[in-house]
Amino acid sequence: MNDEPNKHSSVWIVGITDHITPPADIEQSAFPEAEFRFLPDWREAENRQEWQRVDAVLVWHWRVDRATLDVLERCKIIVRYGVGFDLVDVEAVAERGIPFSNTPDYGTEEVADTACGMILALQRKIVAYDRDCRCYTAGWQKHLLHPTWRTSDRTLGLIGVGRIGTAVVNRMKPFGYRIVGYDPYQPSGHEKAVGYRRVNSLADLLGEADIVSVHCPLTEETRGMIDAEFFHRMKPGSAFVNTARGGILANLDCLEEVLRSGHLESAAMDVLPDEPPQDHPLIQAWREDAPWIRGRLIITPHSAYYSERGSYEMRYKAAETARLYLVEGRLRNQIAP
Repeated sequence: MNDEPNKHSSVWIVGITDHITPPADIEQSAFPEAEFRFLPDWREAENRQEWQRVDAVLVWHWRVDRATLDVLERCKIIVRYGVGFDLVDVEAVAERGIPFSNTPDYGTEEVADTACGMILALQRKIVAYDRDCRCYTAGWQKHLLHPTWRTSDRTLGLIGVGRIGTAVVNRMKPFGYRIVGYDPYQPSGHEKAVGYRRVNSLADLLGEADIVSVHCPLTEETRGMIDAEFFHRMKPGSAFVNTARGGILANLDCLEEVLRSGHLESAAMDVLPDEPPQDHPLIQAWREDAPWIRGRLIITPHSAYYSERGSYEMRYKAAETARLYLVEGRLRNQIAP
C-alpha cells in the first residue's frame, strides 16, 4: 500500500510514459509544483531508476501491467491521458493500492461531431456522390442514388448514452431523427432529461434503428459485441457508425459479409480492430475504391478525438487530476476494478 499524498511536499516527480513529446508545458501549467520527466523504456535495466522515483504517472499507450507496477516503487497515482483504459490492468493497480483515474471529459465535442458528420454523410450519401461523380461526363443531376431518405423519416439508435452519446442526441435532434438509446448504466429518467426514447435491450434497438451509432467503452462485456449475429439483427438497408473503440467490433469478416450482401447499406468507422488495419479483403476493396464498396464505407484514422483545443484540454486535465490528488488529497475520475 502506498503512502497517502503528502500535502506539504513542494516538488512532486511526475513521469510521462509515451506519446507526448517535450516540453511538458501544458502539464506544467496545470501542476506547477511538479517536475515532469519523460520516462525511457524501463525494460532497459539502466532506465528503471527513473521509474522508481516518480510520484505519479501519466500514461498514453503504455501497457500498465504487473511488470510495470513492480518498477513503480513510489507511485501514488496513475492517470490515463484519455478515456479508454483497456491497456491498464485495473485490478492489479488496485491491489497495489494505487488510485487509477482516466480523463473522460476531454474530446466529447470532437467525437460527437465526428459521429454526427459520419451519420449525415452516410444518410445523405455525400461520400458516395463524391466518388461517383468524378466519372460523370454528362447528366450531372441524373445519377441519383436510391434509396435516399429524409432524416425525419429515420430512426437513429445509440448504444451508450453517456457524455458522448448525450452530445450526439443534442446535436441530432434538430435534424428530426427519431432517437432511441440503449444504456443499462444510465439512471431511470435519464432519457427524459436528455430527450431520447430508452429501449431495454440491444435486440430492441437493432430492430428499430435505421442507423446504429456506438458510444460505449471497451470492456469485457462489450469486447467483440458487434459480430455477425449483431449485424444480421440490424434492419436490412441500415447503416453502422463506430467512433468508440475498435475492439467492440469482433472482426472485419462479419462487416465485409453484410456489406457485400447488401444487408448493411453503409458503414463509417473511426476505430478498427487493428490500427493501422492489417491486410484484409474489405480494407483492400476500400483502398482500391472497388465499385461494390465505393462510397459505402468511410474510414478515418482514429482521429475523432482530436482538435488542438481538445488535445490541450486532455493534457491539462490529466496533469490536474494528478495534482488534485497529490497536493490536495482529492481524487477524481477514479476507475475501480
